[in-house]
Amino acid sequence: MKHIRLYHIILLVFAISVTGCEKLFVDEDYDSSPTSTFDYLWHHIDEHYSLFDVKSVDWPQMYDSLRPQVFDGMSNDSLFAVMRKLLNSLDDGHVNLWGNNDVASSELIFLQKYGNGNFDLNTVALTYLRADRHTTGGMTYNSIADSQVLYIRYSSFSNSATTAQLEKIIKRYPDIKGIVFDIRQNGGGEIQNEWNLMTLLPSQGQLLYSTQLKSGPAHDDFGPLQNVYAPENDDHTPYTKPFVLLTDRGCYSAASSFTLCLKSYPNVTVMGDTTGGGLAIPTGAALPNGWYFRFGVSRVIAPDGINYENGVPPDHLVLLDPAATATKRDNIIDSACTLIINNYK
Repeated sequence: MKHIRLYHIILLVFAISVTGCEKLFVDEDYDSSPTSTFDYLWHHIDEHYSLFDVKSVDWPQMYDSLRPQVFDGMSNDSLFAVMRKLLNSLDDGHVNLWGNNDVASSELIFLQKYGNGNFDLNTVALTYLRADRHTTGGMTYNSIADSQVLYIRYSSFSNSATTAQLEKIIKRYPDIKGIVFDIRQNGGGEIQNEWNLMTLLPSQGQLLYSTQLKSGPAHDDFGPLQNVYAPENDDHTPYTKPFVLLTDRGCYSAASSFTLCLKSYPNVTVMGDTTGGGLAIPTGAALPNGWYFRFGVSRVIAPDGINYENGVPPDHLVLLDPAATATKRDNIIDSACTLIINNYK
C-alpha cells in the first residue's frame, strides 16, 4: 500500500479535473446524434465510474431499458430526460448532467436532504446561537448549556474555516467542557477546510481512510490503495476535550468525508443521523453533442474496511424530535451537551 497525505489528494483532484477527462474519453467513433451521445455516456460511465460495487443498479439492464427510447431526430429536451433517468439510477449526488439549459442531479440525494432533514434552523438560531452570537470565518458560535459547552455551526465547507480561525474561537472560551460542532445540512465544499479543522484535533498519526482510483474498464479495476493519515499539529495545541460532531442526511461530499475522518479521533463522538455520503472524487467530461457530465472516479475505504459511499453512520443515532422543536429545543444538541458534561474530565 502507498501512503498519502490529504494535500496530495487535493492535488490529485485538481489534476484529474484539468487534465484530460475530455482528452481521455474522446473517441472519434462517436458523433453528436442522440443515439451516439447516449451510447457515449453509457459506455464511459460503464468503464470509468468507480462505485458500481456499492450502488444497487444493473447498469446493462438500464441500457436495455432506456436505449430503445432514444432515436436520431428526437428533441434535446427528450434526450435530456432519458439521460437523466439513466444517471439517476446511480443515486449519486456527484453524478450530474449539464445541457439543454438544464442540470440533472440525483433525486435520491435531494429527497434525503430535504425529506429526512434532522435540523431546524429557527430553533438553532433562536435558542442556541441567539442574537448575541459571534461569527469567525464561516463559523457561527456561542456558549450554551449554562456556558459549559461551545456550540459552533458550520453550514458549508465552501465557507472559510482555517486552523487559526478555529483556534481563535476555542481560546475565547477557555473554561468550556467541550464543543458541539454542527454540520447538519452541510452539502460539502473545499477539502482543504477539512484538513484545517482536523489540525486542531489530537493527532497520533492514525489512519483516516484509504483511497483508490479507477484504473481500467472493468468495474473492479482500481489502482493501488493509498492511505490517508491524520494531519500533524506540531504548531498548535490539540483540543483534547470532548468534541461532538452533529450530522444528518444533508451532510454530503466534504461534510461526509469530514465525518469519516473524525471517527478516527479519540475525543470525537458523531451524533445525529447517517450522512448523505459522497466520498468519491468526482471529475467531468464532455459529450459529443457539447453537453457535460460528472461522475466519481475513486473509492474510499474506512479503517474498518467498509466503503461508506452511501453514508457514514453516527456513533449515536439521535433524530430530531418534533415535540422538542415545538418548544424551541433541539434534542440532538441537548443530547450532545449531556454527553459532553457527563464525559468531561
